[in-house]
Amino acid sequence: MTPRTDRTDTVEPAWPLPGGVPTARFLFARLSHLIALGFGAGLSRIAPGTVGTLWAWAAFVVIDAWATPGDRGWALIIGATLLVGWWASTATARRTGIADPSFVVIDEVVAFWLVLWIAAPDGLLGQAVCFALFRFFDAAKPGPVAWADRVFKGSGWRGGWGVMFDDLVAAFCTLLVIALWRFAFGP
Repeated sequence: MTPRTDRTDTVEPAWPLPGGVPTARFLFARLSHLIALGFGAGLSRIAPGTVGTLWAWAAFVVIDAWATPGDRGWALIIGATLLVGWWASTATARRTGIADPSFVVIDEVVAFWLVLWIAAPDGLLGQAVCFALFRFFDAAKPGPVAWADRVFKGSGWRGGWGVMFDDLVAAFCTLLVIALWRFAFGP
């Protein structure tokens, strides 16, 4: 019996990146790359996670203003982006041979959309506070975020879920801090 070569749990780089840095050619080579790299936000050589979160913020504001999806619409958008992001993260990690590539930012996008949708901050200042809290939890990875970052390491679908999962936990921690603040001091 010959081994399958199309398995998603293989971490052999099919597309080695010189210096581990993606290019525009890499971005547009496959749909999974385009999605995983946040439509180009992940190409940033400096703080791609922060750039991806900024892209998520801008996209949220535009989608919310122009499409006015409402709660049901945002639930569908976030749920679909989570599933598609899981696939794109898995495929991109597999093709590069990097278990959790820093240039994959779809995880920041979906997690920050979740924060903005649930917290529903008023105005630019409230959104900036959400941004700062989320970036703190995502970058510093305190407590439960560090646990989430370790628990699903690996290749294949498990590793792809791990890319997404720690950012969801960072979003939960952000929402918890905001909820505690609102409980203690009001909206």
